Amino acid sequence: MNFLTINGKMINSRGDRIWVITTGLFCLIGLIGLTNFLIQGHDAYNVHRQVPWGLLISTYIFFGLSSTGLCLVASLSRVFGLEPFEVIGKRVIVMAIITLVAAFVVIGLELGQPLRMIYNIISPNLAAPLWWMGTLYGLYLTAIVVAFILMTKGLHRYVGYAILVGFVSGIVKHSTLGSVFGLLDARLWWQGPFIPISTIVAAAAGGCAIVILLLAHRYYREKMPRDVDQAVRTTGRIFTILLGILLFAEFWKVMTTIYGGIPGKHDAMMILLNGPMALHYWFFAVFLGLLLPFILLLATGGKRLEISVVAAISSLIGLFFMRYNMVVVGQLVPLRPDVDRAHPITGLVSYNPSATEFAIVIGGFGLCLALYFVASRVFNLDAEAARH
Repeated sequence: MNFLTINGKMINSRGDRIWVITTGLFCLIGLIGLTNFLIQGHDAYNVHRQVPWGLLISTYIFFGLSSTGLCLVASLSRVFGLEPFEVIGKRVIVMAIITLVAAFVVIGLELGQPLRMIYNIISPNLAAPLWWMGTLYGLYLTAIVVAFILMTKGLHRYVGYAILVGFVSGIVKHSTLGSVFGLLDARLWWQGPFIPISTIVAAAAGGCAIVILLLAHRYYREKMPRDVDQAVRTTGRIFTILLGILLFAEFWKVMTTIYGGIPGKHDAMMILLNGPMALHYWFFAVFLGLLLPFILLLATGGKRLEISVVAAISSLIGLFFMRYNMVVVGQLVPLRPDVDRAHPITGLVSYNPSATEFAIVIGGFGLCLALYFVASRVFNLDAEAARH
């Protein structure tokens, strides 16, 4: 028996019901977190003066990277001329919009006064990386929304221009986001060119993972068309290469940090290698995020969809923890141990996310699931006419 209809499309399968119930539960948890935040304000979060950036910041970065990665995948057809990706462009772009909306919602709830973002327009600071990041986010969102509108209107000859703007602004905005960390000389864990570059590669890897999951979900009850199957296989091969690059970069990041022994930077790395966040690093970030999906994809060549799905899920979990590790570990080494409430034994500052922070993050994922579910029924995400 049908219990809901969206745009004339009925929700009557077991999978649809599970999706709706799961999404509703996630959104309900998020609303509980939002309510607690509105009542208590920032006191509902466990961030403090020594660790002002916590779980919500890392989640914002994760969603933002996911959006950019999806746009990069969409650009493979419109910008670089890889035809297999043309048939999935509309679905990929709509998910890029959705994940960016989720990023804005999460960061909006982290900011004490989100309405003050208006000063980004009326009082710009051209010397601040944060101003450039916010401005580029606006340009990027405009570009991908325009691209999606052009796709739905059938104006495919103009889509490439919008995707190109989204591609360029997406790359620049995330390198700028990385520079927000990389330019902080006081925090040696972040300082340097590694983060601005690695975030772009991680974004592309996350985008490939999400594309595999989107298409596997779309065709889990029917045979995947040949052109879509080709796109998935190609995405899997690109995904494998990107994971290999991330593994290589991570190895040398660890080696150079340990060998250099730079105070602050070395201390932060040891928190990950054999300190309080070792499980986050070795199991979630390295094993689930990089090593396991790389081995699975390398062994199958991206030809087995079920294995690619497992690799994609594993990688997304790991990428989420990688963003959390990047943000939090850089703040656990105290700048002034005598006054920064450092632990008397470990010498580190402590931070554990509150229940409200966890609830808002779960709500962010629920928002993504809900918006994608609605979009897949309001729009025909499969229709993609040939370019003119």
